[in-house]
Amino acid sequence: MPEEFRKMIKYLGTRKTDQGGTLYVFLINGQEKHVPESALKQYPGCYEALPESAKARIAANRKWLQKL
Repeated sequence: MPEEFRKMIKYLGTRKTDQGGTLYVFLINGQEKHVPESALKQYPGCYEALPESAKARIAANRKWLQKL
């Protein structure tokens, strides 16, 4: 991914929805975006901007869902 995309995306943290889901909060081009886990790939650079702890949590969630 080009370096200029990484500079425009900053991971701010997570928020919980009323239903208990997790939204990942990013600053994209100066605008705050709340992105659900299922839509991370729709926002280029967002998944890459996540810290390793968040990526590990997503991987654990996916592994758990595969067991169902």
